[in-house]
Amino acid sequence: MSTFGQYFRVTTYGESHCLSVGAIVDGCPPGLPLTEDDIQPQMTRRRPGQSALTTPRDEKDRVQIQSGTEHGFTLGTPIALRVLNEDQRPRDYGDSTMDKYPRPSHADYTYQMKYGIKASSGGGRSSARETIGRVAAGAIAEKYLKLAHGVEIIAFVDSVGDEHLFPPTPTHPTAATNPVYLELLNTITRKQVDSFLPVRCPNEEAASRMADKIAHYRDQKDSIGGTVTCVVRNCPVGLGEPVFDKLEAMLAHAMLSIPATKGFDIGSGFGGCAVPGSIHNDAFATAPAIEPSVTGLRQQQNGTVGPRLTTKTNNSGGIQGGITNGAHIYFRVAFKSPATIGQAQSTVSYDAVNGVLEAKGRHDPCVVPRAVPIVEAMTALVLMDADLSQAAREHSKSRLGTQ
Repeated sequence: MSTFGQYFRVTTYGESHCLSVGAIVDGCPPGLPLTEDDIQPQMTRRRPGQSALTTPRDEKDRVQIQSGTEHGFTLGTPIALRVLNEDQRPRDYGDSTMDKYPRPSHADYTYQMKYGIKASSGGGRSSARETIGRVAAGAIAEKYLKLAHGVEIIAFVDSVGDEHLFPPTPTHPTAATNPVYLELLNTITRKQVDSFLPVRCPNEEAASRMADKIAHYRDQKDSIGGTVTCVVRNCPVGLGEPVFDKLEAMLAHAMLSIPATKGFDIGSGFGGCAVPGSIHNDAFATAPAIEPSVTGLRQQQNGTVGPRLTTKTNNSGGIQGGITNGAHIYFRVAFKSPATIGQAQSTVSYDAVNGVLEAKGRHDPCVVPRAVPIVEAMTALVLMDADLSQAAREHSKSRLGTQ
């Protein structure tokens, strides 16, 4: 399906080399201040052609709001978002060889088998170009979450190939126990992340190693994968819908819907399997009261927020039982090496004839630097949907006059 969300519904449209790509957003609350200037920064961060380490396709990705706003405010009606494909080159894919042979590890074969037809250029809907609509819609969700709750969503590159920002060690099999990593999650900003372009790894030495790694595979007409870490700060308590729509399950769904993703872990993740429960458990402690206007915390008693609980550690990644507990949410997404490479590869044609394919076109040697705003966008969409769901529940309860 091309629609994501139940309360904040986003439908994306468009293929890699069609006239335009974009999204329809339905369910956005009315009265939200919104113009193209609120959306464009994330579009610019996602766009191709940012450096020599990304695809040279030259797209400005200027977003246009077609409906759903008036005088700079949302109307509560569907918001149409459009981005023109200005640098289309479908001729790059018109070569009879590329049309005859499915690209190894790409979606050419599976789309052909599923639909009996496929886009002849650039992968069609399986192209990362489809994520433009997600990023545009995510920017809207993010603005609402920021105004309503002070939510901050920051993603950064954590690894490229075998180069890691925080590699596992015997002392810290999971970064969740590493105080340097946890302090980074507390303080990192998007401005800091983008100061480490083109890789977006917030450490000069690690970013240099990662850039060299990407450049090596680019020069070999090859590709390499990596991971992106994302942290959410100031998330309200109580978001998530057990049993099947636990917040971490929805985040996993959202992240694994992004092209080229192959893995997801949250909090201590897979490394936490090597940590005993006596250390892994997040002990509760009391924390000072915080005004609702600061955090969006809804639990109120007699009109004020009283003492609240927090945890001494956060191996849970801010979610317990599928519901947010107010601590930072943090998780990691794994991206495979891009399937389309310039090297000649042995393959088989659609009619089962052996052959060799040397793909043409413009492609990223590593997707993780440009995936950062996509991960942020999908995170915002999940939280927005969960927040509206919880708001509906609380409004219904308030009608009963009970606490």
